[in-house]
Amino acid sequence: MSPLSPDLFPALTEAQADPDGPGAHRPALRFGDRSLTYGELAATASPLAARVAEAGRIAVWATPTLETAVAVVAALLAGVPAVPLNPKSGESELGHIVSDSAPTLVLAAPGTQLPPALGALERVDIDINVDVDVRGTGTASPAVGAPALIVYTSGTTGPPKGAVIPRRAIATTLDALADAWQWTGDDVLVHGLPLFHVHGLILGILGPLRRGGSVRHLGRFETAGVTRELSEGATMLFGVPTMYHRIAETLPDDPALAKALARARLLVSGSAALPVHDHERIAEATGRRVIERYGMTETLMNTSVRADGEPRAGTVGVPLPGVELRLTEEDGTTAVEAYDGETVGEIQVRGPNLFTEYLNRPEATAAAFTEDGWFRTGDMAVRDPDGYVRIVGRKATDLIKSGGYKIGAGEIENALLEHPGVREAAVTGEPDADLGERIVAWIVPADPQSPPTVDELADHVARRLAPHKRPRVVHHLDALPRNDMGKIMKRALTHD
Repeated sequence: MSPLSPDLFPALTEAQADPDGPGAHRPALRFGDRSLTYGELAATASPLAARVAEAGRIAVWATPTLETAVAVVAALLAGVPAVPLNPKSGESELGHIVSDSAPTLVLAAPGTQLPPALGALERVDIDINVDVDVRGTGTASPAVGAPALIVYTSGTTGPPKGAVIPRRAIATTLDALADAWQWTGDDVLVHGLPLFHVHGLILGILGPLRRGGSVRHLGRFETAGVTRELSEGATMLFGVPTMYHRIAETLPDDPALAKALARARLLVSGSAALPVHDHERIAEATGRRVIERYGMTETLMNTSVRADGEPRAGTVGVPLPGVELRLTEEDGTTAVEAYDGETVGEIQVRGPNLFTEYLNRPEATAAAFTEDGWFRTGDMAVRDPDGYVRIVGRKATDLIKSGGYKIGAGEIENALLEHPGVREAAVTGEPDADLGERIVAWIVPADPQSPPTVDELADHVARRLAPHKRPRVVHHLDALPRNDMGKIMKRALTHD
């Protein structure tokens, strides 16, 4: 099927057309002990799609439930843009998102208590009713460039911005991943990710549905759930680094988990860099290597290690089909031509996987793109000789200019995590009269009573990378500040 087809879910369309056909009985969604076949999903989502078809724009209270998946599918069937709302958002953030996106309805699971910020919206409860005959109901056929989702960014540099994601971007990203990961309708995905962002919702729910496969959502991530689902036929696992870290920590004492992971066809990590140390621990215990991919809210997926490629730890693979990727110098226009694994540049991307605009923010949209249409990701990377991309950090927080060198914090963090005395690590830069910036390490020691010294860590990094990349200052912490996705919030790292 063409990636530009407006039909995002051909298996669901087939089930609508023939509720008694074999495709209608294939499993589609499972959350805990609740599940829907494709026929049942059609019976549930189609009436809801008809209910919201004239709504203009809808909000979805995106709890990790069957109802959220049905609501988003219904919105896409109706051709109505959906705004997934993070249930953990504070009142001010929710108020901003509702005011900015101006939905007319909010969809929620029955019995869910919604916060006051949503009080002015008409509420529609999501009714899981599988006894509806949907023959002849049909679905909307919006243009491939029509908005499908409005996903709000994390707002680290101001109020969250609504990235308008067209249907084209969803289709092309999921089809490119199908090519890279050899993803088919026979695959069964297991994950426990939230459903208000790209990773958990678009990849984790819409991805299996586009392939005609199925997804088993854990509701809440736990290693016992991973063991159970992979032991009972699931073929793929999606997670974020904090999840894989928990898996790596659990594996030595849990042979059932190791056996289950060894059965998986594909283990995928994303949303942040997976430390090399955790890569190696999982590979040693299971014989399977986690692969990484790279994407953003605004771009969906840009690169990935391929299922038929080398699963090299510390890289995010090569550009996906249809995605153009380049590295640029600090001026944002001069291309970095080197494929030497050392020369750092900002990643810029172009392709049908990109968002169309920041809602109501034309100036921010214009600033995000170069004059010739490349999106400025703000992520810094190097390219290996074979084209593999390695992310070394964010331009705003992870690019350290020290002694005339441009240094990415990410590779230093990975080196620090290889030290047996380090449990967690983050690296930042701070002003230095001589060097311009000096490298600062923030460490959660494996043994708080005997933390590694600055000299010990500096020597450790210098031996693995280069002397100019060694930390000059070390702070010991009980824990690193992280957001809901497990990403380290470096702006919160301060010292007296």
